Amino acid sequence: MSRAFPRLTRRRALQGSAALAVVSGLLLWWLLPFGESTPSGRLTFSTGVKSGVYQRYGELLKGALARDLPEVEIDLRVSEGSQQNLARVAAGEADYTIAAADAVATYQRDARPGAQRLRACARLYDDYVQLVVPQGSRVESPADLRGMRVGVGQPGSGVRLIAERVLTAAGLDPADGIEPVSAGIDTMPDLLEGGRLDAFFWSGGLPTSAVQSLSERLPIRLVPLDDKLVDRLPDAGSITRYYRSAVIPADAYPHILGGSVQVQTVAVTNLLVTTTDADPELTESITRTVINSRDRIGHEVHPAQLVDFRTAIYTDPLPLHEGASRYYRSTKP
Repeated sequence: MSRAFPRLTRRRALQGSAALAVVSGLLLWWLLPFGESTPSGRLTFSTGVKSGVYQRYGELLKGALARDLPEVEIDLRVSEGSQQNLARVAAGEADYTIAAADAVATYQRDARPGAQRLRACARLYDDYVQLVVPQGSRVESPADLRGMRVGVGQPGSGVRLIAERVLTAAGLDPADGIEPVSAGIDTMPDLLEGGRLDAFFWSGGLPTSAVQSLSERLPIRLVPLDDKLVDRLPDAGSITRYYRSAVIPADAYPHILGGSVQVQTVAVTNLLVTTTDADPELTESITRTVINSRDRIGHEVHPAQLVDFRTAIYTDPLPLHEGASRYYRSTKP
């Protein structure tokens, strides 16, 4: 004979339901990241010319962000370089970009639209000015470029800014002292190889793949930019505190330098730039990815290996964005 189970009272049923709710709530609290939200939406990142370091860095950063921020869709937009990048971000045509510090300072000095809204997320890596000539060229210094066909970068590039300043410091009028050719790193190597340029300026991270590839097809040299020329940059009306004397190490371009010769030049820092309108939570997350993906991106874009948490906060002439500041404070040792 089976024994009847005790009748479940209303009170006991309510107590059981309450206990189940508590247990379920604790389980959900454990499994779900309450208190944390994942940024979502769509953003535009303005990069650079197709074969330049800005563009390649942007492509790899997009991949890193896809892993860290899967709900954020990122559009990369090629550009002429730093000057156009800043104009786009300031006008709201792009959300984030990379720009050289001297270009930022020039944009501010000229009181360009939206200059006061610009903010930085991180100091990235240095660009090195590279004056490229055929190996047999008679050019030994920028002053020797007089009357020659010289690639000076596109109008919206940071290359154009620094090329004109170097030429002026060397005693040449950028408009009349040479035959200036507006072209980017995506076309200047081919123009030099085809004999349609005598030299070209480039400012980028080391090594720049387009220069490296050219050196494997054509014997070329890098013309030194010595300390005396750097000292004359103030006479060119430059914002010179963002430039420093530097050397291109011998192993940067083995086919050019033979692994044993370094070349003096000028370097300038790159910044990751946004505006005050950028969402703080999203900016914090992007800054975190930039720092954490340094080694992974650096395998393909060697300058990215120089992104350093300890120096990333030094973003002169721009103040840090609120979200970036939040990240650096949260990870401070």
